[in-house]
Amino acid sequence: MHTDLSPVIAATAQWLTRAYPASGGALADALCEVQARQAVTVAARLRCPTPMDVALLGVVGPGGAARLDWITGADGASFAGPDADAWRTWVDEVVASWAACLLTEPALAGPAVAAPADGGPPAGPPVEFRRLPAPDESDRRAAALLRHPDLVAPVAALHHAQLLARLDPGRALVA
Repeated sequence: MHTDLSPVIAATAQWLTRAYPASGGALADALCEVQARQAVTVAARLRCPTPMDVALLGVVGPGGAARLDWITGADGASFAGPDADAWRTWVDEVVASWAACLLTEPALAGPAVAAPADGGPPAGPPVEFRRLPAPDESDRRAAALLRHPDLVAPVAALHHAQLLARLDPGRALVA
């Protein structure tokens, strides 16, 4: 995993957990955040698999959360002060969309975790991302909103086809 993606990963995971918060206390908050971060990390690795991709993202920027906020109805919401929302500029819409897909479609999560990074082996062992493809009951309860297919559908649908093409390029040509 390229460390240059850490601001995008942190901001996008934060956006997901604010848009689809946990319910049930501090433990649920922590479990929801872990699941969001795992999904965003895998999605970011798929979106920017090479150092050149990471460098290009650094040049053009991730895009910010404005469109995502509009889609989820959170546009216009502020979080206390002019600089409090600066992290939102680091949110990547494609990464958020792909993460939403991975959280709501377990059949995609396994291949995404196993996908090679930079033409080599996967960026991390599947056990590192175990909550993503195989959440247990406490994971599902903690991230009930984040994993609800109907609730995250507007975000997941934004770039679903691109994720499918990235995970199975041959299938994308046939479809």
